[in-house]
Amino acid sequence: MEDQSQPVVRAANLMQRYKDVVALADVTLDIPAGKVVGLIGPDGVGKSTLLDLIAGARVMQTGTLQVLGGDMRKAGHRQRIGPRLAYMPQGLGKNLYQDLSVQENLDFFGKLFGQSRAERNRRIARLTRATGLFPFLDRPAGKLSGGMKQKLGLCCALLHDPDLLILDEPTTGVDPLSRRQFWDLIAKIRQEHPGMSLLVSTAYMEEAEEFDWLVAMDAGLVLATGTAEELRARTGTDSLEAAFVRLRPGGEGRELPELVIPPLQTDGERPAIVARGLTRRFGDFTAVSNVSFEIRPGEIFGFLGSNGCGKTTTMKMLTGLLPMSEGEAYLFGKPVNAKDLATRKRVGFMSQAFSLYGELTVAQNLALHARLFQIPSQQATARIAALADRFELSHVMDTRSGGLPLGIRQRLSLAVAVLHEPEILILDEPTSGVDPEARDRFWEFLIELSRRDKVTIFISTHFMNEALRCDRISLMHAGEVLVHDTPDNLVEAKGATSLEDAFVAYIEDATGEGESADSVALQDGAVPDAHDPPARLGRFSLSRLLAYSLRETVEVIRDPIRLAFAFLGSVILLVVLSYGVSMDVEDLTFAALDQDQSPASRSYLSSFTGSRYFLEQPDLLNREDLIRQMAAGEVSVAVEIPPNFGRDLARGNTPEVSAWLDGANTMRAGTVEGYITGGHAIYLRDLMLEAGVDPQEQSSFTIENRYRYNPTFASIRSMGPSIPAMLLMLFPVILMAVSVAREKEIGTITNFYVTPTNRIEFLVGKQLPYVAIAMCNYLVLTLMVIFVLDVPLKGSLSAMTLGALCYGFAVTAYGLVVSSLVKTQVAAVFAAALLSLMPTMQYSGMIQPISTLSPEAQMIGSAWPASYFMHLSVGAYTKGLGWAALSHDIVKLSLFFPVFLAIAVLLLRKQEK
Repeated sequence: MEDQSQPVVRAANLMQRYKDVVALADVTLDIPAGKVVGLIGPDGVGKSTLLDLIAGARVMQTGTLQVLGGDMRKAGHRQRIGPRLAYMPQGLGKNLYQDLSVQENLDFFGKLFGQSRAERNRRIARLTRATGLFPFLDRPAGKLSGGMKQKLGLCCALLHDPDLLILDEPTTGVDPLSRRQFWDLIAKIRQEHPGMSLLVSTAYMEEAEEFDWLVAMDAGLVLATGTAEELRARTGTDSLEAAFVRLRPGGEGRELPELVIPPLQTDGERPAIVARGLTRRFGDFTAVSNVSFEIRPGEIFGFLGSNGCGKTTTMKMLTGLLPMSEGEAYLFGKPVNAKDLATRKRVGFMSQAFSLYGELTVAQNLALHARLFQIPSQQATARIAALADRFELSHVMDTRSGGLPLGIRQRLSLAVAVLHEPEILILDEPTSGVDPEARDRFWEFLIELSRRDKVTIFISTHFMNEALRCDRISLMHAGEVLVHDTPDNLVEAKGATSLEDAFVAYIEDATGEGESADSVALQDGAVPDAHDPPARLGRFSLSRLLAYSLRETVEVIRDPIRLAFAFLGSVILLVVLSYGVSMDVEDLTFAALDQDQSPASRSYLSSFTGSRYFLEQPDLLNREDLIRQMAAGEVSVAVEIPPNFGRDLARGNTPEVSAWLDGANTMRAGTVEGYITGGHAIYLRDLMLEAGVDPQEQSSFTIENRYRYNPTFASIRSMGPSIPAMLLMLFPVILMAVSVAREKEIGTITNFYVTPTNRIEFLVGKQLPYVAIAMCNYLVLTLMVIFVLDVPLKGSLSAMTLGALCYGFAVTAYGLVVSSLVKTQVAAVFAAALLSLMPTMQYSGMIQPISTLSPEAQMIGSAWPASYFMHLSVGAYTKGLGWAALSHDIVKLSLFFPVFLAIAVLLLRKQEK
């Protein structure tokens, strides 16, 4: 156990900068051990950056940082404390794998920390019962509500009982009852694990009031530290929120402005929003059941409920984004219709998850949506400037939106939702992750829209102080509306002291559970007893490696796009390239410009027109006609016979004949030149025979062409064995590179940064499923070559298969190298395609033998795995080579895997920059 007298975290002069933005400015801080420590402050002040550094997920720039008694600059220390630390990053389910079920996500994290199956099952049952996730064990994480994703993320972090638990806004988007259960669960775990230190950033000041120790931050600086009581006393305020306002620079004497909400004036207008018996089913699961309500023009209607109860589904049905299974919905008195663009332009919708374009800047997102809503240019410019000022976005207008902190992304999403000045606003948890002051400014804006402009606002929230600002609220659970009324009436009906207590009471009544049931849930499923041996985690774990392999396999199997790309793509390209890329030069369009029109000229031309290589076209009229048709591609070969050709030939003169060739394709033109020369030789031979001269007597030798291995000289017999080498270099490399880039893009790479997983476990674990895909591709392509392309396999199948296995390891390891160079999936596709396809076509011997290339090109070819598998494949198919002849290629192929893997290990960072 860690010495409780020593700080669990000790930071000195920490500086962290992102280009021109200072995230941390000379932070010096000692965080006490064994306590619940909260980081509070507005969005973008450096809280997440500080937590990233403490978790070891980010590279330190300046300063010193000690965590759990060691220097975080040292990779060895980070590796040692990995099993003692857990980190839940900011963002809805950012550390989760969306295609995996709740059970599979938890099982994966348990394997990373070396837990046995029995121990994993025990812990999973306990955590999921305590958080209400137990009924949803088989549901994919991607289909959970935002709050349920947060619960699952917490369960994944708590699974191995860490000494230091780091949570970045863990209860954002979580309903009040679940938040209570959340903190009750942590309190119970801390009782059983008294040495645990908990470091939390939070947007809920009422949560921070309960923490043991607080760190107030602003603009990358630590403003103050101490208990909530000490901060209130220091500032002379009676609330933590007011205390923080006064702690900020220039905040001395400032008071939190009180929001004044004028009463709603109603004129008996028809409802702006009507829902009658709304029901939505997904297969056998009913997400929303018989929901009915009416919302008046200008009313602020709050939608509260437990996580996963159907709030988002109801909102999507009202906007036309999701069809209803039963019931009716009306906006402005008209039935909801997804095709009614005029009505949709009068509605603004903000989804729970960030749904804007992460690759675009803030300004570009706003400008794009202004054009989508057909706002005139000058009006759009003024509107964007006003919203940027209103939502404090001016300083990030040129920043890529995908890299913004959660709270600023929410502000941008709300700005986009109101950009076109809608008459109805449907907002799904718009202030989740937003700091208290920014939330108040949001509400000032919403109240202004409601009371001044009569905009109807339908808003879901988990903040009870926001719900109190609504004219009416509706409480929902398990797809059904429990009750709707004014907040005061709902509190009075339950005899509660606060809206949060009333909310919890309504939900507990609906579920038949009280506090005693929660206690049972917390105790259900034993926590590891003191005598339970801790998991032994070495520097290398086959279990962790295989956990990554199994997880990757499940994700690929459940992704139809990746499966289709992996198998159908290679099959289609094999057929296309085998038949489309041919070295056979036949059916050349041929035309004659015969300016003699004599029997001799027609006899000369017959040497070409009778050949299978040429397709005769109508005679050319003149040289201009010849040039025009050749430029247009109408003829590939033209023969020009001069006037008096026959007369000169009869007199023993030597007439000249011109052959015009299309030289745009040099390889093809060289072959055609040989055909023309051959036709000319045939005509001369016939002339000699007519003159009674034996051509054989005039020649000192005779050439008879016979082709070994490919007697018919058919291109498909050459291309069929060669193309699989190219395709096996292309598709597995792309899939492998995209797999790693995807983790970087969606954020799950953080799990690699902060768990005991080492680089080899991560890379090889992710690689193995793609080696299997490569081998399946190889078998499919082999069958296609033999039975569809009709190219017999004359050599050793077993030797070729072993070579393919070595090749599969080599190409997927090369994909790992490519993945280290890119950050996004799109970049991974393009980089992998270019960096695998071009060298394979140019240097592997596919087009011309490596021995005929320049010395530099030969060096590239000898260092490229496709060269050896190309030689092996062609040798097995067309030359009938066996083990003895192919073993040389197999040995060389086997060397590429460790070389590429070593490069990938060196390039892969265990921390983000």
